[in-house]
Amino acid sequence: MITATDFFAEAERAGFDFYTGVPCSFLTPLINGALSAPGLTYIGAASEGEAVAIAAGAWLAGRRTVVMCQNSGLGNAVNPLTSLNEPFRIPTLLLTTWRGEPGIPDEPQHAVMGRITQDLLSVIGVPQAPFPAVPEAVAPALATAVGSMDASGLPYAFVMRKGDVAETELSVAERGLPAPGRRADFPAGGARPSRAAALERFLQLVPEEAAVIATTGKCGRELFTLADRPQHLYQVGSMGGASGMALGVALNSAVPVFVLDGDGAALMKLGTFATIGAQAPRNLVHILLDNGVHDSTGGQPTVSPGVDFAGVALACGYSQAASCASLEGFEAALRNAVAEPGPTLIHLRIAPGSMTKLGRPTVTPPEVAQRFRAFLAARRGETSGA
Repeated sequence: MITATDFFAEAERAGFDFYTGVPCSFLTPLINGALSAPGLTYIGAASEGEAVAIAAGAWLAGRRTVVMCQNSGLGNAVNPLTSLNEPFRIPTLLLTTWRGEPGIPDEPQHAVMGRITQDLLSVIGVPQAPFPAVPEAVAPALATAVGSMDASGLPYAFVMRKGDVAETELSVAERGLPAPGRRADFPAGGARPSRAAALERFLQLVPEEAAVIATTGKCGRELFTLADRPQHLYQVGSMGGASGMALGVALNSAVPVFVLDGDGAALMKLGTFATIGAQAPRNLVHILLDNGVHDSTGGQPTVSPGVDFAGVALACGYSQAASCASLEGFEAALRNAVAEPGPTLIHLRIAPGSMTKLGRPTVTPPEVAQRFRAFLAARRGETSGA
């Protein structure tokens, strides 16, 4: 058995400085320790997949990250681990528990995952080792993990058993309620604009120093076709994870951060709205381009026509939100978002369909990630006066 302090001290020496995840009783000592320790950052996520996306954004902004979750939550994390971290070569240290370990009594819902935890990690290509449960093992285990991640650019996992870490008291200030956010509505003035037209207007108005994350599917493809810039990240896979990635970037960078989301993706990870509202990054603008369909897969309808996304954002703690259905309204909302502190949501209802000649990014995902990371690193130097 080790203490949370044992782990965090060695983890800090190894460069780990950003933690996110979803609780498990086995993880209680570490999460309590991360929340209570001065100087440590721990972001509680609404889901394990969201935590992986947040950590990916933090890594893009220069942090070395840790994601903590129960092994039952690995199912939620498999998608971003395989379709975000793997293609973009984004490493993170994954601490997963071993609930349902064979031979140890546990709740029935953990039986299957308990039998397959290590096999599942192997199948999705995540190297693993038992969590280092004695003080002298922590530094070597972390060195092995860092070596693996630096060599591969991929995640590495420790599997934690019950009792690996001694109990730790939780000492954290109660979170206060956010001030009510401001809403602006811009009624439609005719036919809804196309996504390409909205992106063209966005490119005319977005600050030059801003980082932009475009959700998976045709949104990223259209953005690339219109303008390819080093500060653009075209998400592939990990549907719903773009807003979590943007949060991870915004919390660790001083530049304005814009995420171009879709209605289907936003609905898939609606819990991220609450996480964004709770963390309240002033430099984050969340743009939701809502065409009411899953455009990339044939136009099947989503349930977005019945969803007031601006109302959802304000209920979750965003400082301002706008609902619009025209380019003029979108421009007014975007100018307001640039001028006022966030987090801000702009919900623009657009027409289904996409550009006739729609290309795909010709830069590979690892190249996109590395140039985006370099862009943010350069902005850090400018901000610090280096």
